[in-house]
Amino acid sequence: MSLYDDAVLVLKGYEDQAELRQAYLDHLAEYPDGLWKACHAGHITASALVIDPVGGRVLLTLHKKLRMWLQMGGHCEPGDASLADAALREATEESGVPGLSLLPGGPVRLDQHPIPPPCHCHFDVQYAVVAPPDAVHAISDESLDVRWFGYDEVDDVADESVVRLLEATRARL
Repeated sequence: MSLYDDAVLVLKGYEDQAELRQAYLDHLAEYPDGLWKACHAGHITASALVIDPVGGRVLLTLHKKLRMWLQMGGHCEPGDASLADAALREATEESGVPGLSLLPGGPVRLDQHPIPPPCHCHFDVQYAVVAPPDAVHAISDESLDVRWFGYDEVDDVADESVVRLLEATRARL
């Protein structure tokens, strides 16, 4: 199965945010290259919120270009077999934490947001991943910092998209 086919199946199976889900499916129907960064009309991205449910905290990255505290994530790559694989790969690369595991149940949320040029719009498919006990993180080339925040601290440091992702993730736990 191609990454395109996986994305369509994942989105068709996602039961929340019906209007936004349809916008994602319409985008893919109109742009067969809509998974790739080269699609300047916008493209699907995959991200993951790294959580430590036992410690009641999340690992966020201070994004180098956007200078915002965000979940880990980014563009799909040709080697990604699925959106879930892309999200897990991005979370592992950007956090430096080995042994992350996807929270069962598929995507947690969808979030469409504008991005400064050369990208125009990200159709982000957001997952959650669970960090192993005593996870040690590292700062990647894409980050200025990587830091754990308690659930109650996220609202003070991150934007509404990250807050909504955390709320949806906690509801699934």
